[in-house]
Amino acid sequence: MRRLTDFLRDVAQTCLRMLRWPTEPRLIAVGRPGRESPVLVTCNYDLTVRRVVRALRGLNAYLLVAPTRGINVWCSAASGDFSAHQVISILRTSGVGSLVDHRRLILPQLSATGVERKLIEQRTGWHVVFGPIYARDLPSYLATGHKTEAMRQVRFPLFDRLEMAVAWAFPISAVGGLALAIGWRRLLFPFLAMAWGMSLALYALFPWLPGKIESAGRKAPGWTRYLIFFDPAVRRNLTIWMLFVAGLGAYGFQQGIWNVKSLAGWSLASFLVVLLISMDLAGSTPLYKSGLHEDRFLHIVLDEAACQGRSMCWEVCPKNCYVIDPDRHKAVIALPNACVQCGACVVQCPEDALAFATPAGERIPPEVIRTYKLNMLGKRAKQATPSANR
Repeated sequence: MRRLTDFLRDVAQTCLRMLRWPTEPRLIAVGRPGRESPVLVTCNYDLTVRRVVRALRGLNAYLLVAPTRGINVWCSAASGDFSAHQVISILRTSGVGSLVDHRRLILPQLSATGVERKLIEQRTGWHVVFGPIYARDLPSYLATGHKTEAMRQVRFPLFDRLEMAVAWAFPISAVGGLALAIGWRRLLFPFLAMAWGMSLALYALFPWLPGKIESAGRKAPGWTRYLIFFDPAVRRNLTIWMLFVAGLGAYGFQQGIWNVKSLAGWSLASFLVVLLISMDLAGSTPLYKSGLHEDRFLHIVLDEAACQGRSMCWEVCPKNCYVIDPDRHKAVIALPNACVQCGACVVQCPEDALAFATPAGERIPPEVIRTYKLNMLGKRAKQATPSANR
């Protein structure tokens, strides 16, 4: 019965993934943890918590569920809902310190864009490390204590892409389907097929879509940030829609079920669906900055003189953009074009050797990135700083 309930919750939270799904902030004892068992932290997005617990099955560990307002790890860290304050709060209120003899805290790597490791260590005395990006890698990481390159790199495999396709297709089909069920029932099933088909096609073919929204050093006219399409050049994603319309027309005329007017109507309807899905296609993936976020125009700059090669940038970068030169003890930005402007390296750098720069060359210092977090429209707003004692 429990497995069935878990499955139904997975389905519901995948279909309505755009909503917040909070669960109670708390301490979870996985297995039979003892004095030396690892202590991990995650967000209080219910789907994430249950997946982490499943990944830890068969192990003994403590899992701290931090209060992130029911938002997933990366989104809550970027928006300021998952910060050092939330981690300090759950550390102090959970009492986990009295249950273990060590002071080593493992955070998800994708929280590094918002959770300041240094602040937690200063206020609590716990040593903070960033574990792997994916929960499925936790058993291997805990067994070896080593995070491989694959564990540090974010990916967007087919299963994850199909989950996002469902997250878009369900609300579109639910809202549009309800309207059609009231007034145009004969159009209901064709509309549902179109909404699900276009969603699945766009995400299944995502690797084939253009890889960049804009080059970091070139800022287009301000109005382009409101373009619906993932790529302002409107190339391959538009091709997907045109292929769909061509197939639709060929089938319809062969079967003799509609005329030019009908085809035009369905073409327009499918175009609107593609526009809606593509509006934040980049922002609904872990690989690209949202098309609505002006941060996509920024690029990372390194003050080599300040850098001491302490590897935090290498440790937290989800795209493996950095290498550490062992001879000079300096970080090197090896893959600047792969950067997704998440800011994790800027937030975690102990020497403040990293910063963002605008296309005009203006430097945005680390304290600004740490203090001002992204809202839903991609604007930076001052991060709330709740009392750590709450």
